Amino acid sequence: MSRIEIVQFPYLSDNYGVLLHDSHTQQTVAIDAGEDTAYNQALDSKGWRLSQIWVTHHHWDHTDGINALYERWQCNVIGPAKHSANPISHLSTGLEEGDIFQFADMPVEILHTPGHTLDMINYCLPSENILFAGDTLFSLGCGRVFEGTMDMMSQSVNKISALPDETIIYCSHEYTQANGKFALSVEADNQMLISRINEVELLIKQGKPTIPTNLKLEKQTNPFLRTSSPAIRNKLGLKNASEAELFAALRAAKDNF
Repeated sequence: MSRIEIVQFPYLSDNYGVLLHDSHTQQTVAIDAGEDTAYNQALDSKGWRLSQIWVTHHHWDHTDGINALYERWQCNVIGPAKHSANPISHLSTGLEEGDIFQFADMPVEILHTPGHTLDMINYCLPSENILFAGDTLFSLGCGRVFEGTMDMMSQSVNKISALPDETIIYCSHEYTQANGKFALSVEADNQMLISRINEVELLIKQGKPTIPTNLKLEKQTNPFLRTSSPAIRNKLGLKNASEAELFAALRAAKDNF
């Protein structure tokens, strides 16, 4: 039986907060903290004390709750070493690509995944096959490119794609239904995608989250992980394009969808 318990909860209009709890050490981590109320309610409902906040990037909907949570819990704040125009409050440890730290005797590996922002990092727990992907990879989609380049984002998504297929992916937004509509527009005959969209529609109807997802499923259905798909290449008229070129065309098409 795993000593790790994960609680996911919605906040704001479409964000997901996550608490990661270790039953042996009683340590609890918040993944990002875009507001304090939802996080404190989740902590109080479980009777957990907040030990750490792992920040993926500097955007306000991932950081606005840090000050209040820090004041209540005096927790350590871990995040990207790369500074942005909006420094992360109370940052005690700055991390970058390849860094490894321990949480409850388990290694946590850092992937630097720039594109959406330049400072974006993802947290990988290889012993648990879990990735906290922030706004890098979504179910059936990927993050919009704001600060980085298309090439950066393509490389970042490929970095995630290289993880084991069993990897469970927690991302920060409930965008799956909208992403599915775009995915279907570029690969209409993908039966796995059609099945996933039907599942998503049912989950949404029942008021249930479509997250977490897993890497195997995303490789079968997510167009941004399927840049070698002949159907997608033909649809975009880019049969002989490089994978990076196709990724850029896909992202631009999604931006205007």
